[in-house]
Amino acid sequence: MSHTLYTAQVQRVQRCELAVPGSNPNMFEKALKSGVDFIFLDLEDAVAPDDKLQARKNIIEAINDLDWKGHGITVSVRINGLDTQYMVRDVVDLVEQAGSKIDTILIPKVGVYADVYMVEAMLNQLEMQQGLKNKIGIEALIETALGMANVEDIARNGVCGRLEALHFGVADYAASNRARTVNIGGLNPDYPGDQWHFALNRMIVACRAYGLRPIDGPFGDIKDPEGYQHAAKRAAALGCEGKWAIHPSQIELANDVFTPPPAEVEKAKRILKALQEAAAQGKGAAALDGRLIDAASERMANNIVRAAEAIAAKTH
Repeated sequence: MSHTLYTAQVQRVQRCELAVPGSNPNMFEKALKSGVDFIFLDLEDAVAPDDKLQARKNIIEAINDLDWKGHGITVSVRINGLDTQYMVRDVVDLVEQAGSKIDTILIPKVGVYADVYMVEAMLNQLEMQQGLKNKIGIEALIETALGMANVEDIARNGVCGRLEALHFGVADYAASNRARTVNIGGLNPDYPGDQWHFALNRMIVACRAYGLRPIDGPFGDIKDPEGYQHAAKRAAALGCEGKWAIHPSQIELANDVFTPPPAEVEKAKRILKALQEAAAQGKGAAALDGRLIDAASERMANNIVRAAEAIAAKTH
């Protein structure tokens, strides 16, 4: 193992993140009772320009008036992009009026680390100004060719500050790369395999190298639960901790995929026990169910057990 090691600064259960437009306050109560781990109240793409200011007011009111923590929900807000006229007031108004109840800020279309730094500098000043005791985290959407080209630099520099997670925004990423598809997150029949495998995996590697949570983005067809499950399983197999839901019907699907099944957890515990018994006999490896297990097996098993324990602690 290298002497250089980055560990996660903030641990959160994030199996599913529900997107809720700030311009539709009727959805807030439903989201509160949805059983989701994470929610992001959206000021960006899901909100029309004429509705931006009212959406901001709606979100501030919802954060203050609804008992998100009592329902076990981590609250994030997706602000408008740094290239818009709305972003500055988004951050200022959110922190000044609801900062003590916000867990993270989600920055869209991050292209370079300086984008993260700008929001971080604002949060530093605003938290001091407001005397806030909580530290608002930052999550970044990697959804452009520029962002993916700089993803390692964003992760490496961001982890020293507030950055907690990177999200893969497949729709804008497809547009940025001029990919010939209008399908959000699904498989392309004209491509022999998973069109987004390389990009998603590159983001995941950057996250894992620098102690960030990798989260997969949206799946656009809410009438295709099987397609959503397949996309979630691919993301989980690569190492993502969770996936977005753009409709409440997708929450249970994500929770199921990103919760280690009991049989998998039991096998992981058996691996750990077998290796403990082998170590007591002075052995560095063991055999279990006809297969060799060693220190690498222990690390993989620990990942499963820790994830299951974190989920159990949150849901019970």
